[in-house]
Amino acid sequence: MILPIIMAGGSGTRLWPLSRGDYPKQFLKLHGEKTMLQETVSRLTGLDAAPVMLICNEEHRFIAAEQMRQLSTVHGGIFLEPVGRNTAPAIAIAAFKALEDNDDTLLLVLAADHVIEDKEAFQSSIKCAEALAEQGKLVTFGIVGQEPETGYGYIKRGEAIKNGYIVDCFIEKPDLKTAQRLVNSEDYYWNSGMFLFKASRYLEELKLFRPDIYDACQKAVQIQISDMDFVRIDRAAFEACPDESIDYAVMEHTKDAVVVPMDVGWNDVGGFAALWEVLEQDSQGNAFIGDVKSVDTKNTLVFGGDKLVTTVGVEDLVVIDTKDAVLVARKSECQKVKQIVQQLKADKRSEVTFHREVYRPWGKYYSVDSGERFQVKRITVKPGAKLSVQMHHHRAEHWIVVSGTAKVQIDDTEQFVTENESVYIPITAVHALENPGKVDLELIEVQSGSYLGEDDIVRFQDRYGRVTGK
Repeated sequence: MILPIIMAGGSGTRLWPLSRGDYPKQFLKLHGEKTMLQETVSRLTGLDAAPVMLICNEEHRFIAAEQMRQLSTVHGGIFLEPVGRNTAPAIAIAAFKALEDNDDTLLLVLAADHVIEDKEAFQSSIKCAEALAEQGKLVTFGIVGQEPETGYGYIKRGEAIKNGYIVDCFIEKPDLKTAQRLVNSEDYYWNSGMFLFKASRYLEELKLFRPDIYDACQKAVQIQISDMDFVRIDRAAFEACPDESIDYAVMEHTKDAVVVPMDVGWNDVGGFAALWEVLEQDSQGNAFIGDVKSVDTKNTLVFGGDKLVTTVGVEDLVVIDTKDAVLVARKSECQKVKQIVQQLKADKRSEVTFHREVYRPWGKYYSVDSGERFQVKRITVKPGAKLSVQMHHHRAEHWIVVSGTAKVQIDDTEQFVTENESVYIPITAVHALENPGKVDLELIEVQSGSYLGEDDIVRFQDRYGRVTGK
């Protein structure tokens, strides 16, 4: 039996402003009707596999849970990393957990943010790798490259074995001249970052080559706290773990590394040029998403938001429009978006982390407008959901119901508020908002006061485990 492990961490800074710290690319709909995480889960349908185990950051837990819920797919739990420590520790946590729950299962390690066009070929490669993994080999999947890529690492194949090749060596991201030489040879593959191996074999090799990571992760999983869909591990033990990738920690050292070729239309969407490549293009090489009109435009990516975007007489550009930021870049220069993100971080700009639309376990809110001493939000509460019982020291709130019915608690009183009705919550009043209905509750919230930050919330009761923090 295969246990899929989907790695859903990462910040996706090269796709800013679409991707933000609190809503990175794996949770976005970039290629199709589903998010990248949902596509990753969906392409496993048909494999003889256990429910997926998801590993993600603490900050993204409710987004991940909601996207899994939308798929109506049973999953094997959402493990929360207290801090990011790269792939070697994350996979170790999954391996320890797998050995607790099962016999020595095969771990299929996948990233949540890859595009794979050919699902059948993808599953065929995995089936070819199963026998090798059962023999104790640590299998990595090598992508059959069609062009020189300087953004990927490479794998050189050695001696042929049944269904694959012994790994000769791993090669760091090359310069263009070297990449051209590698892709012209049949002996090299792009390093996909996907793996298949027994949980016990990975831990054996990790203990051999990086006992510090092994020990820290073993200690971290000794304390596990389950909370709804989520599993938390010991924070202090995991924080003490070194930050290292599986390639550096294990795969470059083990004698049992093998590579199975995979020709599946793979792309890691590592930037806007890569996104342009995987999107459908018109006869002029343009990929347009949203409301876009163009004249004399070629080889350009436009990702529109809520407004009309127009281009005239441009070529090889990337234009990204979101509700609070616009990016314009040459397609050949768009990797430098990371430098913009660094500037925003240095300036402590909120746009590097937040979208105006923010998802919560109970629904979402969208920041419509703000100024000195006021803020306006559009709030959506899912049927049956309830916000925490809370209080604010510095702001009052006025709620106007647009659609649906709200059950509102203010101190010791409860009332129902319906469409076109409103209610006022004074400063320091203990209050809660609930949707008792069967359809979404939509309301407008007007905040006013001396301080309007999200940290001015004192929670007394909460269904989502946030009483002591967000």
